Amino acid sequence: MRRLALLPAFVALAGCGLAISPPASAGSPAPAQRFPAALGLPAMEVPADNPITPAKVALGRKLFLDRRLSPNGTMSCAMCHVPEQGFTAHELATSVGIGGRSVRRNAPTVLNVAWQQRLFHDGREVSLEDQVWGPLLAANEMGNPSIGYVIERIGTLEDYRGLFEAAFDGRGPSAARLGAALASYQRTLVAGDSRFDRWRFGGEASALSAVEQAGFELFAGKGRCATCHRVGQREALFTDHGFHNTGIGWHRSLGTPERTRVELAPGVYTELDRRTIASFSEPPANDVGRYEITLDPKDRWAYKTPSLRNVALTAPYMHDGSLPSLEAVVGFYDRGGIDNPEKSALIAPLGLTASERAALVAFLRALTGSAVAALAADARGVAPPAAR
Repeated sequence: MRRLALLPAFVALAGCGLAISPPASAGSPAPAQRFPAALGLPAMEVPADNPITPAKVALGRKLFLDRRLSPNGTMSCAMCHVPEQGFTAHELATSVGIGGRSVRRNAPTVLNVAWQQRLFHDGREVSLEDQVWGPLLAANEMGNPSIGYVIERIGTLEDYRGLFEAAFDGRGPSAARLGAALASYQRTLVAGDSRFDRWRFGGEASALSAVEQAGFELFAGKGRCATCHRVGQREALFTDHGFHNTGIGWHRSLGTPERTRVELAPGVYTELDRRTIASFSEPPANDVGRYEITLDPKDRWAYKTPSLRNVALTAPYMHDGSLPSLEAVVGFYDRGGIDNPEKSALIAPLGLTASERAALVAFLRALTGSAVAALAADARGVAPPAAR
C-alpha cells in the first residue's frame, strides 16, 4: 500500500511544499515549526507542543477514516469530510450523523484548515487539537457518550496497539494525544497552487483565460467579493476570518417553506409539501449562528466567512447547504442577500449582467489546488492518480 511519499525521516506532500521533519532529539526544546506552503498560501505555523511527525500523521489519518470511533461503528470524520468530494459531502445540504440523526449545518471542507483562525461555522473552537471532540461527543454526529468511552474503545482495538506509543514517545491513547494526531494529519491537507495562484503569484500569464481574468476583476471590484474573501499581494486565504449575516440564517429561522425542492438522485428532483416532510423528518433545529457563542445580539444569524479555495469541489454552499451551485451563490449575492434587521452592511445588490455572473463563476472554478486528487488518494492509502 503506497502512501503519498511517506519516508522514514519526513513526509513530503507532492505539490504542497510541506515537509515534515522528525521530532527533536531527547532533551532538546520543541521549537514552533514553520513550513513553507503551496504557492498562494502563507507559511504554516505549527504549535510548539504538537510538532508534526510522520508517526502522528499516519495515526491521525487512520483515526480520521475509522468508523469504529462511533459506538455502532458507522461514523467517521471521513463520512462527512469525504476525501473524494473535496473533504466535504456533496449529497447532503446538512450532514447526517449516527443513526440517521439530523445535523443543523453543512459540513465544511477541511482542506487548508491549518489556516483557519476559528473552527466550525460559528467559530466556537480555536484549536485543531481540541475541535475533534465536538463531533465525537455530539449526540447527532458521532454519538459517543464520553471522552473516556472513546479512549477506552481505542485501547481495545488490536490494530492501534503501539501506534500512539510510537507517535508520542511511549505514551498511550489519551484525549489530548488523539486530538494532536488528528490535528497533525489535517495540517497536511494543504491545497494551494491553483491556476489563479500561478497567474497572480507565479507570473504565469496564460494560467487564466480572459474570461477568468475578467471574473477576478469583478471579484475584486464591482462584485465586492474580496471585501470578505480577501486577496493579498503575495498570498490569499480568501477569507477575512469574520462572521457575517447574509440573511440565509434569518430566513431559515422563519420555518420550513410551504414547498421544498428535494434531490432524489443525482440530477433528479421533486417538490414536497411541508406536511409530507414533517411526517418523516425531524423539525428544523433552531440556529442563530455566532450569537450562540457570544450572546451578542449583533451576532444573530452571522456565520464564518469560508475560504473560497477549492470552492468548485465543495457544493452545496452556505452554512445550511441551501445553495446548490456556484451559479446560485453568485445570484444570491447579486440580489443583495436577504434583508433582515442584522444583515451585514457589506452586502447590497450588485447589478451584475449575465455575462458578469458567468465570469465570476469561471474565476471561482480556477481556485482548485493542484494537490487535491493526491490528497484524496493518500487518505485512502492508494497511489495518486498520476502515479497509476
